[in-house]
Amino acid sequence: MSVRVRRLTVLGEFKPFGLIAEALDGKPADNVTDKYDYFLFDPEVARERDESGEQHASGSAFSDRSDHELFIRGSRIIWTIGSRVFKRFTLPSPIIKVCWCRLGNMAEALLCVLQIESLTIYNTSGEVVSITLPRTIASIWPLPFGLLLQQAAEVHSPTHSPFSCSSPLLGVRDVHRRRRETSHSPQHNLNFLSGSDYNCKGDTGSISSHLILKDPLEEPQLTFIEERGKLNIMKEFDERTIWTSDQIPLMASYNKGKMQHSVWVAEAVNSNLELADSSSADVVPAGVLPKQFSFRRIWQGKGAQTAACKVFLATDNDAAPVICFLHQEQKKLLSVRLQSVEINNEILFDIKPDMSWSIPAVAAEPVIVTRPRVKVGQLSYADIFVLNPENALLLYSGKQCLCRYMLPSCLGKSQPLLNLDFPDTSSVSHDLKIIGLADAVEGRINVIVNNGQMFRCVFRRSPSSLLADDCITAMAEGLSSSFYGHFLGLLWKDGNSAYLSNADSSVNLEWESFCTIITQMCKSSVDTQDFVNSVPQSSWEFLISSKFHKNYELNLITGTSCEMSLDVLGFLPRSHSDATQSLQKSFYSEVLMECLDSLHAVYESLKLDILRKRDLELLAVLLCSIANFLSEESYLDHYVRDFPGLSKKFGMDMTSCSRKIPPSLFRWLENCLQHGSSVANIDDLPSLICKDGSPVVSWARKIVSFYSLLSGAKRIGKKLSTGVYCNIAMGSHCTHEELTVLAMVGENFGLQQLDSLPSGVSLPLRHALDKCRESPPSDWPAAAYVLLGREDLALSCLACSRKSRELETQTNVNLISMSTPYMLHLHPVTIPSAVSDTIGLESTKFEDTDSVDGSMTDGMEHIFNSSTQLRYGRDLRLNEVRRLLCSTRPVAIQTAVNPSASDQDLQQAQLWNLAQRTTALPFGRGAFTLATIYTLLTEAFTVPKLVLAGRLPAQQNATVNLDPNLRNIQEIKSWPEFHNAVAAGLRLAPLQGKMSRTWIIYNKPEEPSAVHAGLLLALGLHGYLRVLNLTDIYQYYQQEHESTTAGIMLGLAASYRGTMQPGISKSLYLHIPSRHPSSFPELELPTLLQSAALMSVGILYEGSAHPQTMQILLGEIGRRSGGDNVLEREGYAVSAGFSLGLVALGRGGDTLGCIDSMVDRLFHYIGGKEARNERSFLTLLTEEQNRGTAQMMDGTSVNVDVTAPGATIALALMFLKTESEAIMSKLSIPNTRFDLQYVRPDFIMLRVIARNLIMWSRIHPSKDWIQSQIPEIIQHGVKGLRDDSGDIDDMDAEAFVQAYVNIVAGACISLGLRFAGTKNGNAQELLYEYAVYFLNEIKPVSATSGNTFPKGLSHYIDRGTLEICLHLIVLSLSVIMAGSGHLQTFRLLRFLRSRNSADGHANYGIQMAVSLAIGFLFLGGGMRTFSTSNSSVAALLITLYPRLPTGPNDNRCHLQAFRHLYVLATEARWIQTVDVDTGLPVYAPLEVTTRETELYAETSFCEVTPCLLPERAVLKTIRVCGPRYWSQVIDLCPEDKPWWTFRDKNSPFNSGVLYIKRKVGACSYVDDPVGCQSLLSRAMHKVFGLTSSTAFDPCISSGSGPGSITVDQLVSTFSSDPSLIAFAQLCCDPSWNSRSDVDFQEFCLQVLFECVSKDRPALLQVYLSLYTTIASMADQVTSGTVVLSDSIFISSLKLALTYTEALLSGRLTTSRGGIVQSKFIGSLRKRVDELLNFSPGLKDDFCNYLNSGKWPIMESEREKGAILLSWYLQWFGVPAPFVIKTAAERIKPKLMSSSLTPFLRLLFPSTHINAIGGIDKFLSC
Repeated sequence: MSVRVRRLTVLGEFKPFGLIAEALDGKPADNVTDKYDYFLFDPEVARERDESGEQHASGSAFSDRSDHELFIRGSRIIWTIGSRVFKRFTLPSPIIKVCWCRLGNMAEALLCVLQIESLTIYNTSGEVVSITLPRTIASIWPLPFGLLLQQAAEVHSPTHSPFSCSSPLLGVRDVHRRRRETSHSPQHNLNFLSGSDYNCKGDTGSISSHLILKDPLEEPQLTFIEERGKLNIMKEFDERTIWTSDQIPLMASYNKGKMQHSVWVAEAVNSNLELADSSSADVVPAGVLPKQFSFRRIWQGKGAQTAACKVFLATDNDAAPVICFLHQEQKKLLSVRLQSVEINNEILFDIKPDMSWSIPAVAAEPVIVTRPRVKVGQLSYADIFVLNPENALLLYSGKQCLCRYMLPSCLGKSQPLLNLDFPDTSSVSHDLKIIGLADAVEGRINVIVNNGQMFRCVFRRSPSSLLADDCITAMAEGLSSSFYGHFLGLLWKDGNSAYLSNADSSVNLEWESFCTIITQMCKSSVDTQDFVNSVPQSSWEFLISSKFHKNYELNLITGTSCEMSLDVLGFLPRSHSDATQSLQKSFYSEVLMECLDSLHAVYESLKLDILRKRDLELLAVLLCSIANFLSEESYLDHYVRDFPGLSKKFGMDMTSCSRKIPPSLFRWLENCLQHGSSVANIDDLPSLICKDGSPVVSWARKIVSFYSLLSGAKRIGKKLSTGVYCNIAMGSHCTHEELTVLAMVGENFGLQQLDSLPSGVSLPLRHALDKCRESPPSDWPAAAYVLLGREDLALSCLACSRKSRELETQTNVNLISMSTPYMLHLHPVTIPSAVSDTIGLESTKFEDTDSVDGSMTDGMEHIFNSSTQLRYGRDLRLNEVRRLLCSTRPVAIQTAVNPSASDQDLQQAQLWNLAQRTTALPFGRGAFTLATIYTLLTEAFTVPKLVLAGRLPAQQNATVNLDPNLRNIQEIKSWPEFHNAVAAGLRLAPLQGKMSRTWIIYNKPEEPSAVHAGLLLALGLHGYLRVLNLTDIYQYYQQEHESTTAGIMLGLAASYRGTMQPGISKSLYLHIPSRHPSSFPELELPTLLQSAALMSVGILYEGSAHPQTMQILLGEIGRRSGGDNVLEREGYAVSAGFSLGLVALGRGGDTLGCIDSMVDRLFHYIGGKEARNERSFLTLLTEEQNRGTAQMMDGTSVNVDVTAPGATIALALMFLKTESEAIMSKLSIPNTRFDLQYVRPDFIMLRVIARNLIMWSRIHPSKDWIQSQIPEIIQHGVKGLRDDSGDIDDMDAEAFVQAYVNIVAGACISLGLRFAGTKNGNAQELLYEYAVYFLNEIKPVSATSGNTFPKGLSHYIDRGTLEICLHLIVLSLSVIMAGSGHLQTFRLLRFLRSRNSADGHANYGIQMAVSLAIGFLFLGGGMRTFSTSNSSVAALLITLYPRLPTGPNDNRCHLQAFRHLYVLATEARWIQTVDVDTGLPVYAPLEVTTRETELYAETSFCEVTPCLLPERAVLKTIRVCGPRYWSQVIDLCPEDKPWWTFRDKNSPFNSGVLYIKRKVGACSYVDDPVGCQSLLSRAMHKVFGLTSSTAFDPCISSGSGPGSITVDQLVSTFSSDPSLIAFAQLCCDPSWNSRSDVDFQEFCLQVLFECVSKDRPALLQVYLSLYTTIASMADQVTSGTVVLSDSIFISSLKLALTYTEALLSGRLTTSRGGIVQSKFIGSLRKRVDELLNFSPGLKDDFCNYLNSGKWPIMESEREKGAILLSWYLQWFGVPAPFVIKTAAERIKPKLMSSSLTPFLRLLFPSTHINAIGGIDKFLSC
C-alpha cells in the first residue's frame, strides 16, 4: 500500500526550559538531586472551565497557545510558558508526583503535588492547601470529579521512586518517562521503610486500595468495586493504576500477578445496588455517606509480561473514542473501542469484546491533526502518530494510515533549522535514527533520535485559508464517518493538497487544492476509467477492500443503513467492472450530496458575516460545480440568484429530476419575525446548524437561536423548540427580549459581533438590547450590562462579586468580548468646571494670612478631596470648620496698641480663657476627621501640636505664652494631649480594613505617654485592637500609666464589643478592686481607672444580659470607691449604671429571673418612694461588703445624690424602646411642691430622658409633645412669673424654673437621640427654636416672635445652668443633623463659639459641647452620620451625658474619655455617584423611598448626591432619577441591622459608590446646572448648518469666528463614544465642500443628531449601510456602472422591512418606538420598488427565466440585466421556475376563471403581488 510521504516541520532542538531557568537562577543548593523530570501540557488544562470560550482572555497567562511546561527537581517545581517562567513552587519535602486535576464542581484547575506524607494543592492564583496523607499513598491520578489516590499494597516494597517510569503525570496527554539520569534514590526508600507500621492509625487508609478526594477540605473517600450487582469496598492492591482520564471517568490498571491489563469506569454509587455482606464491619451503608464512587471493570486483556508503557485516548475513524495501550516488548499498539450510551442524562461507557484492533508500533503519541476543531463529546478528535518497528513515522486516523512523515535530512547540531532540504525517500538520514516520540501537545511533538537529541516538531494541521478550514471541518461534522474517511484519504494522500506538505503555501493555493479534490470526486464518478487512473492506487484499494463496498450492494436492495465493520473483506474479482462502475458512480453521488449539504450550511452561515464576502463568492463557485454535477437545479438557481455572474459559467436545464429545495437562512429569519418561530419552516435550516457543538456554523446557529428566543421559542433542555442548541447565561427574565440578551451573553456574542452582521439581520437584536436597556433585571451578569451599554450596572455588579480573581477572569473574557474595541471608552472631552478651579485655589490659600510659621499640619489638611468638593460646591464651610477646630496655631488676642503692665495680666487672663477653648477643640476635630484618611500604614503616627500660646495682631503678631508661674501648664495639658491623639487616631481608615500589630508596637514610645494612649483608644473604637495579643495588653498595663491603661481598656472593650471575650474580661476585672478575692494583694488604683474598667465591662458584655455580671455591676452602683476621694464616687456610680444598662441593653422586658429584684433595688438607689423590701436589700448589701469598702448608706437610706444618676441611666438603657408603662410610671417627674424640693433638678432631666427612651415610639418632634413632658404645676408656676401677682415666693419660683429648664433640656436630648442622624426637619426646627429661646434668656441677641415661651427665666436661675441646658440642646440638634453640614445650625454654633470667649464665660465643658457639636455636624467630613439602633443610642447617651466637666482635668462625674464613644454610633451611610465613563464623581438626583413608620406613611423624597441615606431599617428603594442619567433602581429589604461595613460583600453600594451612566446628549450637572446646554436645547441647525445655503459657505464651516463651534466639539461635549466623535469630525471635513453630495452630508448630520439625541450610537452604521446600499442600487440602474454584482444585500433589506412590520403588528413590543425610524425604512421600500418596476427589459428577462430557467446572457452591456433580474427575484420572493411550473400544472385543469392570481397568492404567500401578476401573465400566455 503506497503512502504519501510528507515532511515534519522541525521547530528546533528541545531541552526542558526548566533547566535553563535553573541555570539563570544561579547555583543551586548542595543537596539538590541530579534527577529531574518535566512534562508539557496544553494551557487549556489549567484554564478555568467557564473561561475557555471562543474568545480567549487577552493578557491572562493562558491566552497564548505556546506549550506550558512543569519542571520538577527535588522539592521544586518551575512552571514555564514558552521561554518565560510563570510561577515557581517550592515544597518542604521531595516531590513524588504532580498532576493537574479539577476537584468536585470547581471551575478552576488545581495543581496537586504528592509528597511522602502530604498532598499539596495549589490553584492557579497561588492559594495553597496542604493535606496530611497516610504514608502508604503511592501515586495520584486525575479523574473528572476528583483526585484518585492509590495506596501501595505493602509498605516495605520500594514502590515510591520519586519518578517511576510508568506513572504518567497528566490527564489526557500523559507524558512521563524515565530520564537517563533518573535512578532510585536510597534516602527516599529509607523514609518509606520507616513508615512500616503506619496502617494501625486511621482505618480508612488500610481498607480501600483506591481513595477519591473530592474537595481539598474534606477527607478522601473510600471507593467501591461493583461485581454482579453488589458493592464491595475496593481492595485491589495488585491493580496498579497506569493511566486515568481527566475528561471521562476511566482508569487503566495492570496486575502483575495475573499479567493482565484492565479498564475500569468510575461511577457514582447507584442506590439500588446493595453493598455486599453488609454485616461485616468494614462496609459502610450507601445512604449514610455523601456521594460515593465505585469502579466497574469493563475490559480485561491478558498476556502482557509488563505493563503498557503508554496509555492514551485517541479517536477511531468513525469518531468513536479508543483507548490505546503501547506494548513495547510486543512492538504493537493495541486499541480498544469505547462505546457510550446516554441514559437519563448519564453517560455509561462499555467495551464490546471484539471491538479492538492493533497496529505495529515502537512508540506512539496522540496528536490533534486532521480535525483540530472537532469535538467528540468532551474529547478532542485525536489521531495517532506512530513510530513503527521499521523506524518509519506514520500518521493514523483510527486504523486508517494517512501518510508517512520524515525528518529533514540535514539535522545538524548548530545550524538553524529553516529551509531544510527534503530528503530523498530512499535515503533516510543514516546518521540519525529515530528511537522515540514524546511530549505530544495538540499538533506538536518531540522526536527523539539516537544521539540523545530531541527535536520539537509541528504538524501542518489546518490550512491557513479560513474558508478551506471551515469547509474541511464542516465535512468532518456533516459527512458520515465512512464518507469522511474516504475524503480524508484523498486529502492526505493526494499530491495536489499542497498545503499539507509545504509549510509556506499561499492561502489561494490551499483553496484551489481543496476544490481540486472535490472536482476530482465529481470527475471520478463521471468517468470511472479516468477515476482508476487519476486517483492514487491507495484510494482505489481502500474502496475495494472496504466493508462499505460490500454492504452497499446489499443496501441498494434492502435499504438498511451501512456501518463499517472491522473485518476486512477480500478483493472483488475484476469481471465485476461494469457493476463496479455503476456502484462507483452512485457511491460518489452520495458522497457529493452529503458534501453539498455540509458546504451549503457553511455558505448560509457566511452570508450572515459581512466580513467574509470574498469567501462566500469562492464557495458559491464550488457549490455551483457540485450542484451542477448532481443536477440539483434548485441549488444551482439558489447560488446564481445570489451571484448572477455565475450564470454564464453554469447553464440551466430544466430537466432536473431533483425537487429538493435548498435551505435558506434568510427565508427562515424572515418567517420567524413574521409569524413566530413555531411557524417558520424547519427545512429552511441546514441540518448542520442543529448539531450540537459544531464550530463551523456556530455563527449561524447563534443568530438562529437569538431569533427563535425573540419570537417566543421554548427551551427544552439545552435545545430550543426550533431544534438548535443555545447557551443561556444565568439571570432572571420576564420578556423574550431579556431572554435573548441572556442568550447573547451565554454565547459570547458582543457588540463587535453585532457589527459583523448585515444591517437588517442585526436590527431585531439591537431592538432587544435597546428595550432592555432602560431597566434590566438586577441579577444579571456584568457582561450582560456591558452588552446593553449599561457599564454603570456592570461595574456595580462586579464590585459586588469582588473576589479579585473571579473579577479578573470575568472582566478579561466576557467584558472585553462584549464591548466593541472602538467603544472601550476614551475619556470624553469635558468643559473645565469652574468648581474645581475655585476650590483648588481656596484650599491652597487657606489662612496663610494669619498663620505665623505657615505650618499647615493641623490634622485636617486631607479633608479636601473630590467628593467633599462636590458635596459643598463653592461654599467655604469646610474651610470655616477647619479654622474653628484648628488647635495648632496661636490664637489672636485683642489688646491695646500700647500695652501697659495691667494689660499683661489681662492678656494672661484672656489666654487662660482661650486655653479652655483650645484644649476642648480635639473632641470636635476627631468627629470632623473621623475615618477620612485611607492609607496603607507604613509611616509613624503623627499628632498635630496643641498650641496654647496667643499672638498679638496689634504688635506684628508677637507670640505670648501662658505664664508657668501663674498656672500649672503641664497639668492642664495632660488630658487634652490624650484627646488630641484620639482625634488624630480617629482619622485613620486603613485601606485593607486591617491594622497590623507591628505598626502599633512600632509606634509605642519608650516612656508611656498620653499621645500613645489616645492612639490606642482611637484604634480600639475603630475595632482594630483585636490584633494585639494578651502579652501586649499586659505589657501596657504594667506601665501603670493612667491614660494608657484607661485608653487600652476602653479600646479593647470597643474592639471586642458584645463578645464577652474571657481573656479581655479578666484583664478588665483586674482593675475593679472590689471584685478582687480576699487573698489578692491590695492594689491602689485611681477611681478614674476603676470607672473606665466598669464602663469597659459593660461594652464588652453589651446586650448579653449576663446575670452574674449584672449582679456585680448593680452592687457597684451602690458602692463607694475604696479611696478617700469621695468627690469621684458619683462618676464611679454613673459608670456602673451605664455598664449595667449596656449589659442588659433593651433586655429589661425579657423574663430574666433576676430583673424584678434588680429593678426594685435600682429604684431604691434612685430614691423613689416605691422601694420596698428594704431588709432584704440590707442583707444583700452586707453580704457583699468586703474589706475596706463602705456602702453609701446612712442607716438604711442610700446616698441618693451619688447613686441616682447611675441607677436612672441603668433603667433607661435596660428598658430602652420596650414601651414599659410600669417602669415609666415609677420614674415620675415631681408634680408637687414638696417633690420639687426633694428631687435635684439635674436628676429630673435624667428622669425625663429615661422615660422617653423607654417610651421610644411616643417621642414626637412637636412643641406640644415637649409641653406634655412638663407637669401642670410647673407650667402654671412658670407662666405665673410674668404676672406680678406675687403669689409665688422666690424659692418656689426658683424650683419651678430649675425644673422647667431641665425638663425642656431633657426632652430635647430625647429628641436628639430619637432622631439621631435622620435630619428630621420638624425636630431640627423645634430644637433650633428652643436653642434661640435659651440664648435670648441668657442675653437678648435676636428678636423672638410671639409670646409662646415664658420670659425672664434668668432672674430666677443662675446663668451656668442656662448655659449648660442651651449647649445640651445645641449638641442634640447637631446629633440630629449629623454629617449634614446644615448651614443654619452651623451659624448658630459659630456664634456660640465666638461669643463665649468674648464674654468671659469660657467654661471648658461648654466649649467641649460646642466643639463636639461642630464635629458632629460635619461628622467624618460630612460622610458619616449616627444610627438609632439600641447600641448606638447607648453610645450617644454616654457621649451626651448631661454633666459637663468644669476643666480639662475634671473626670469626677463622667470620665472625659467616654465622650469619644460616639464613634460606636456612627455609620458611613454616605453615597456618591461616579460617572462610569469618566471615573469622576458627579451630581445626580436620587429618589429615596422609606418604609412606613409610626411617624409617617411610606414616603419618597429627592436627594442630590453626594448625600447621606436614611437608616437601613427604613430604607426601601433608591432610584437614580432625572433626565440626564440612565435610570437605576436598587431595591432593599428594610432590616433592623447596622449599615453595611466598608468592603462588605453583601453591600448593595460598593463602599458608598454608585456607578451611573450619563445619557448621550446631556451635560453633567457640574458643567450645566440649569440644563440650558443640553443637546436638544441648543439650536442644532445653527450649529450644524443644515440649511443648504450656509452649509458650504467656507467662511462659516471653517469656524474662523471666535465664538464658533464645530460639530465634533459639540458632540464630544455630550457623548464619550469615540465612534460618534470620529464620525462628527468626518462630517465637518472641509474637503466635502467641493463635492456634490450635499444630500448625503445632510443625511449624515441628521443621522448623527438622531443617534446622539436618542443615545443609540450603534445605529450610525445601520443607517449609513442602508442609505449607501440604496444609493448604489439607484446609481447602477440609472448610470449602468456595476457597483453591486450580487444580491445578498436584498435579503438584509427585506429583514429590515420585516422588522418594522413586526413592530407595527405588535409581534415585537417597544416602549421607545422602533430603533430605526419606520418612515426611513418605508422610503427605502418605495425606492427599491420604483427601481425594479420601471427597469426596461426586466419583464422580458423575467419571462425567459420562468420559461426555461435561462438567465440573461452576461456580455458587457447586458451584464446589468442578470443582476437586475436577481434583485427582482430576491426582492419579490419569486420561487424557483420548476416550483411555479408544477403548481401551474396542478391548478390549470381545475381552473374556472381566467386569472390564476388568487391561487398563486395562496400557494406562494411570501411572494410579492407585483411578481405574482408577472407570473400570472406568463402562465396565461
